[in-house]
Amino acid sequence: MWTLAGQGWWRGRALAAWVTEAARKGLLWPHLAPARGTAAESRPPDRRYSSANRKEKIDMSCFPVENTRNFSIIAHVDHGKSTLADRLLELTGAIDKTENNKQVLDKLQVERERGITVKAQTASLFYNYEGKQYLLNLIDTPGHVDFSYEVSRSLSACQGVLLVVDANEGIQAQTVANFFLAFEAQLSIIPVINKISAKLGTNVESVLDAVIKRIPSPKAHCRNPLRALVFDSTFDQYRGVIANVALFDGMVSKGDKIVSAHTQKTYEVNEVGVLNPNEQPTHKLYAGQVGYLIAGMKDVTEAQIGDTLYLHKQPVEPLPGFKSAKPMVFAGVFPIDQSEYNNLKSAIEKLTLNDSSVMVHRDSSLALGAGWRLGFLGLLHMEVFNQRLEQEYNASVILTTPTVPYKAVLSSAKLIKEYREKEITIINPAQFPDKSKVTEYLEPVVLGTIITPDEYTGKIMMLCQARRAVQKNMMYIDQNRVMLKYLFPLNEIVVDFYDSLKSLSSGYASFDYEDAGYQTAELVKMDILLNGNTVEELVTVVHKDKAYSVGKTICERLKDSLPRQLFEIAIQAALGSKIIARETVKAYRKNVLAKCYGGDITRKMKLLKRQAEGKKKLRKVGNVEVPKDAFIKVLKTQSDK
Repeated sequence: MWTLAGQGWWRGRALAAWVTEAARKGLLWPHLAPARGTAAESRPPDRRYSSANRKEKIDMSCFPVENTRNFSIIAHVDHGKSTLADRLLELTGAIDKTENNKQVLDKLQVERERGITVKAQTASLFYNYEGKQYLLNLIDTPGHVDFSYEVSRSLSACQGVLLVVDANEGIQAQTVANFFLAFEAQLSIIPVINKISAKLGTNVESVLDAVIKRIPSPKAHCRNPLRALVFDSTFDQYRGVIANVALFDGMVSKGDKIVSAHTQKTYEVNEVGVLNPNEQPTHKLYAGQVGYLIAGMKDVTEAQIGDTLYLHKQPVEPLPGFKSAKPMVFAGVFPIDQSEYNNLKSAIEKLTLNDSSVMVHRDSSLALGAGWRLGFLGLLHMEVFNQRLEQEYNASVILTTPTVPYKAVLSSAKLIKEYREKEITIINPAQFPDKSKVTEYLEPVVLGTIITPDEYTGKIMMLCQARRAVQKNMMYIDQNRVMLKYLFPLNEIVVDFYDSLKSLSSGYASFDYEDAGYQTAELVKMDILLNGNTVEELVTVVHKDKAYSVGKTICERLKDSLPRQLFEIAIQAALGSKIIARETVKAYRKNVLAKCYGGDITRKMKLLKRQAEGKKKLRKVGNVEVPKDAFIKVLKTQSDK
């Protein structure tokens, strides 16, 4: 295993040097190695695990710990992880080789539509190497920064990783971030260059050989009492919770009574098996293996990701579990009709079982009724969650403006006593306290890493300055690429920074960020009014210096998003009682003078006056409905001013 010492500002350069040195020494560049023909042509027939055998229950005792390898594929977004996983599945006979094998492990509709992986997926591969049968447990992980929690959880069930690097784009921001996740977990790392021949499967066989040679077997013992880690789970309406487990000790089979260390409830195991990549029941699962377990858990709250399962009357020390994900973006979610509240509640509970990085708080709104305020790891994470609610549970929701968690230091002893703490966290902009009640406001900041070709450096630096970022470092990681380090206010990057960065760099720049605490800031609450009524969903917190430009932009975008009515709509941005920006949506107007062919002017004036009075009356009683897509659309299409 190649290692790096320390974690300084030179991460990108060190990783580049490490990968280059690995190539020079010929350790493993399978996609650049001399081709030995396609995998289907060059491998011996016995290297596949017979598909006929897979129809019956597999005897997992044939795969002792020393013949088991657990590994993940990690990379920057769109560097070919899923393509490589498809070829590995074909090579081991898990799936038939056809031209339709694209993103086989990406099972969600949203993944197919967007062409990205958002959910880590497991597959058990059976592979014959030098006369021995090996069990290779593969976990395909997402590449986008918003789903890094999926990567960190997947690594807990592995002893090594394949670090895939795109041959055209080279090392990117998320390559560095994922590398250090694996490095800090002390996993064996195998570098693989992709985007040359993965689609054809050329030399992919070398990858499996390297997995067996270079990734250690799990440190597990079958003779010890059962100790299994729940690292993922899904909900099936007929069978209940399906838990993905990694066995660190012991064994489990159908009929065993197991106990949850988190809830202390006892369950009887109904089914165990492996994913190949679909569910394949087995007689037992043994220490060191990764599979699924169904034990009659009917309530989604009973299956906690990170929980430890053990045999009844054989308690064990619980495994460490997972560090809770820290939400970076918050948004309110409300049912379109309050009669759908219970259905939406059930859908959110089932979806958060499958995506434990979402934080859920109950919330209510005068305009929207009862709902929830959800915390996400980023804007893409929020959009994907909303899309999954619609596609998988047929739940239509109203999504409010995405915000970040601010803090306020209270000024009076009375308020401190009321809140029971001096420093409060605000996740709902509608509850943002007035300046007279606080000593100072604090906003979250992140340390951002940008890797870009050097010709775009000037434009990107101007973009960062416009977002109130402070430059921390700038260095060349090779002859043509620059790595920039900036301290960003989270509010400045959460909505459309990534889109602007890609646009300025013609798609070549990559971006990653990590939490860097809080800093003092001059913040104000901005209300958006429609005909004098506050739209609670569009209340936002902005920096004082950007209030006018942000307010004017939101009003302009809202004007383009709202459908015209029979009455005029006044769109206003306000700081307290002060209006700072306004746009007007003109009313549909009937030509009441069409029937007048000349004649006295007073007749025309009378008709126009009557029309104006009718419009004025209609404006008082008419309601303006904001389309549910307008909330993200209004903010996401902001231009930097």
